Amino acid sequence: MERQRAGWVRTIHNVRTAGSLAWDAIRAHKLRSFLTLLGVIIGAASLVTVGAAIHGLGIYAEDNTAKVFGTDTFMLAQVAAATTAQEYWDKMRRNKPIRYPDFLYLQAATGDQILYSTMRMQSEELRRDGAVFDDAAILGVSFTLPEIRDVPLSEGRFFTQDEERRSRFVCVIAADVARALFAGSSAVGQNLRMRGYDFHVVGVLDKVGAAFGMPQDNLVYIPATVYSRLYGTRQSLQIYGKPRPGLDFEEALDMARVALRTRFRTPLGQPDNFDVATPEGVRAWVGGVLGMISAVVVPVTCISLLVGGIVIMNIMLVTVTERTHEIGIRKSLGARSRDIQLQFLLEAILLAGLGGVTGVAVGAALAELLESVFQIALAVTVNYALLAVCAACGVGILSGWYPARRAARLDPVAAIRME
Repeated sequence: MERQRAGWVRTIHNVRTAGSLAWDAIRAHKLRSFLTLLGVIIGAASLVTVGAAIHGLGIYAEDNTAKVFGTDTFMLAQVAAATTAQEYWDKMRRNKPIRYPDFLYLQAATGDQILYSTMRMQSEELRRDGAVFDDAAILGVSFTLPEIRDVPLSEGRFFTQDEERRSRFVCVIAADVARALFAGSSAVGQNLRMRGYDFHVVGVLDKVGAAFGMPQDNLVYIPATVYSRLYGTRQSLQIYGKPRPGLDFEEALDMARVALRTRFRTPLGQPDNFDVATPEGVRAWVGGVLGMISAVVVPVTCISLLVGGIVIMNIMLVTVTERTHEIGIRKSLGARSRDIQLQFLLEAILLAGLGGVTGVAVGAALAELLESVFQIALAVTVNYALLAVCAACGVGILSGWYPARRAARLDPVAAIRME
């Protein structure tokens, strides 16, 4: 036990001594040490910034999923989501289009337990007096939409069940539409013209920006019945569903799927001939995409750390050559080869580790600057900060091993003779 304890004490002493000597060597050549660290600093900063961007994309996707779906909402469509063009066209060939009569059937079959809203979209030009708004997104929806997902209103209201049932020409417009057509006055209570019809504005949406890259401030909500009058009922649509109180989300989704399979006469044992999207499914898809991005981008970012490691190795080899006489004297005074090796290895690790920590600080500052300038979410995470520091230290071990071994194997007599 005493021998084991003495061994630990000696090891700790050797590490402290080697570390102190390594730190003194770094301090003695401040400019050279800084220039050596540049590659590692840039690599660590890049890794932290990229990690912040990936994490920020995750936050962005989470927020947009809540905007589009709500918390416990599902969507039925011919194609609800596709990651590739091939997947999209495969679903278009396999799945049936969902028409407005299919929505009415689904509502009649399960509407007492599930809250539904249809959604169809067309681009249209809007006019009011001499003002024109090009490329407005006209959405034909049900009066229940605000109960299914968030529809933030800055003024006015959403249209009612009676207005939808009677096919009233009413609309709820987004912030950009209101600003373009009703600049300087309230849009609520006024009319705009679309496809030759006058629509009465009953509400204005808050400005919300974009969701999954699609602008949300050019929307115009109109009753689904009015949309059918304007554009017909042949267009494939999306159906949003949300369980009414007392019904579980999975039960509601299964109930809607069974009803739609019955409507489409899908054979027993065959997969659904329509597509389903849920918030959890969208999050899993986004997580997979971000995982693929991380798998490609992070290793590429680490190349700069590798370059920094090569610089450290070259500088350490120069250092060994410069201090050959010192190494010979230390060995003649009793220093073992492992002590010399430990000193130079710790010097490389300290250099790389210091560069990693500095890089993390630089990356965090850069992420904060980019966030304030471009108004995007960049959140520095502990995981990527630790990865940057650990990768830097790993580079230090790899790049310092050969110079340290070379220093340890020097013959003390030959080394003392060198000046």
